[in-house]
Amino acid sequence: MFIDQAKIYVKGGDGGDGIVSYRREKYVPLGGPAGGDGGRGGDVVFIVDEGLRTLIDFKYQKHFKAKSGERGKPKNQHGASADDFIVKVPPGTVIRDLDTNEFLGDLVHHGQKLVVAKGGRGGRGNTRFASESNKAPDMAEKGEPGQERWIELELKVLADVGLIGFPSVGKSTLLSKVSAARPKVAAYPFTTLTPELGVVRLDEGRSFVMADLPGLIEGAHEGHGLGLDFLRHIERTLLLIHVIDMAAMEGRDPISDYEIIQHELKYYHKHLEDKPQIVVANKMDVPDAQEHLQKFLHRYPDLQVLTVSTLTGEGLDKLLNMTYENLQVILNQRKEEEKLQENQPSEEKKIYRFEENKKFEIRKEGNRYIVISSQLEKMIKMTNFSQQDAVFRFQRIMKLQGVDEALRQKGAQDGDTVQIGDMEFDFVE
Repeated sequence: MFIDQAKIYVKGGDGGDGIVSYRREKYVPLGGPAGGDGGRGGDVVFIVDEGLRTLIDFKYQKHFKAKSGERGKPKNQHGASADDFIVKVPPGTVIRDLDTNEFLGDLVHHGQKLVVAKGGRGGRGNTRFASESNKAPDMAEKGEPGQERWIELELKVLADVGLIGFPSVGKSTLLSKVSAARPKVAAYPFTTLTPELGVVRLDEGRSFVMADLPGLIEGAHEGHGLGLDFLRHIERTLLLIHVIDMAAMEGRDPISDYEIIQHELKYYHKHLEDKPQIVVANKMDVPDAQEHLQKFLHRYPDLQVLTVSTLTGEGLDKLLNMTYENLQVILNQRKEEEKLQENQPSEEKKIYRFEENKKFEIRKEGNRYIVISSQLEKMIKMTNFSQQDAVFRFQRIMKLQGVDEALRQKGAQDGDTVQIGDMEFDFVE
């Protein structure tokens, strides 16, 4: 079964909690704090495995969670960090955040990695909060929650050359003749339901990958037929071979077929229309094919058309050599463009000091004041409110960041409810 789209849930591991501990050693008076930090949670990491060809594994497993970091230990010992959770994906996988539609990455090469959900940092032990004014703090942080999100995976077949055209024009037969691939071939529309890949070898050192893509029909870019599901696979190809049934079998019109396919490419994505193409007139062994070819050339006199017969093999060698030569031209052009980009002066690199975002928003709903701040929400999750020192620290931060004053300006009075994230508390003057 060919699966080329999947939606899955990923969550990085939570950081381990820091602990409250004190040195209790003989002959060491006033030993002081000795609570270690928690370990970091594991990341969820995608890695490309060239042995995979579909996303079918994600049909049966949709939740991927990394392990949490280890809790801190006494004597200032840190907890162990958790290992990353490795998820293998096929080459050609595009990843997006499902909620924001943010593009996260495009995994193409074998071994390429992408972190899709970061693990949380470990909470700090009480040793880290010692100061001149508080030499024995009775507080420690909880571990930072790991990042979690729903993501969408989309597989776009990786091939140098893509075969396009209406159903039953001979694409599958062509692929089976020039490679070891064995796509299903039959005399009815939509024989090919999934993309088929084949390696074409001309001679020693000359080869390329060809993909037989399911037939397009009119309205494919709007979701008709199979076209919309597989038009995405055309995007990655360097070169397209547009196969036309020049014998006009089954009552088709070669000119109309050519124009409809070009229209579908243009309206699915503009750059597909500009992608290099080799137009192939197939089934030239049929008597009426030559007459249809002349009409086609009269309509498009400037278009170079290569004549072949996938049944007899006539013209296939010329097609493969032309395809390889065109690929080399395209690859050389890309190399030149990459060199030009490398030689262009880069912008001056600046190093910025990291500063946490201290902005917040307050929304009033009746006698309830909702404070919206990702930083404060994270701090609440990492604060142990059963520890008095931690509560004092939280109150101090709220005051320093101006949250208290902003609540007063919004009209908050003694006893009103303040909500930050999932936590509610009373406003006290």
